[in-house]
Amino acid sequence: MTTTSLVPDVELNNGVRMPQLGLGVFEMDDAQIQTAILTAFDLGYRSIDTAAVYQNEEAVGKAIRASGLDRSEIFVTTKLWGTDHARDRSGPALDASLARLGLDYVDLYLIHWPESERGQYVEAWDGLERLLEAERTRAIGVCNFLPSHLGELAALGYSTPAVNQIELHPMHQQQHTRGYDDAAGIITESWAPLARGRILESETIVGVARELGVTPGQVTIRWHLQSGLVVIPKSQSPARLAENFDVFGFALSEDQMSAIAGLDEGYLTDPSLLRFQ
Repeated sequence: MTTTSLVPDVELNNGVRMPQLGLGVFEMDDAQIQTAILTAFDLGYRSIDTAAVYQNEEAVGKAIRASGLDRSEIFVTTKLWGTDHARDRSGPALDASLARLGLDYVDLYLIHWPESERGQYVEAWDGLERLLEAERTRAIGVCNFLPSHLGELAALGYSTPAVNQIELHPMHQQQHTRGYDDAAGIITESWAPLARGRILESETIVGVARELGVTPGQVTIRWHLQSGLVVIPKSQSPARLAENFDVFGFALSEDQMSAIAGLDEGYLTDPSLLRFQ
């Protein structure tokens, strides 16, 4: 992937490079996506994270085409939903996503949730490996997988996921899963990186922001970056998109990082989602 963006890349375990900061589009409608993605591209974002279940892949594809950017400059992630976990369903599911996106391939294809009760996430992973071999995606990974799920894939001799996208923010730091990911060579990617806004009210975060002359959101995104995480904050506000991107001109000190480390309380933005794990 070639890019002139300010965003640093991380190298995935198959050599593919992924921007460390991207844009999430969960719960955005078509009009919001057009504004958000085109504004984001103008600012320098080059990574977009969507999913089949978001029902907005078509709008994402339209925005990509409207941008005029070369396909090689953009990193596109989408996801496989649980109803398509069966081994013979992952191919048609990705084909449908590609048709909606208007693309020949995606850069990263993820299993959205393990959905252990279905008992098919191993089949789903087998299907993703085949899609990688067929070059329909440049890298494959998972979302919301625990070390137990990842360990089963490893024990069965499957390849190691390139990415594990999990809910992660200063109030839910996921040290156990991050430790497994790091040891296995899996990049950890943070969804809900601002805890859906709740972290912006933290006295610690607000205090650090005051010390640095930046916003609480910028402090939090910077914490993700300095923690070695890929981060995909969501916004359709042009001002907030610009704010979220303006995080490369300052750094958190060791003391500030340590203070933020003390905020971990296991807070989940939507505990009901655990039913998909």
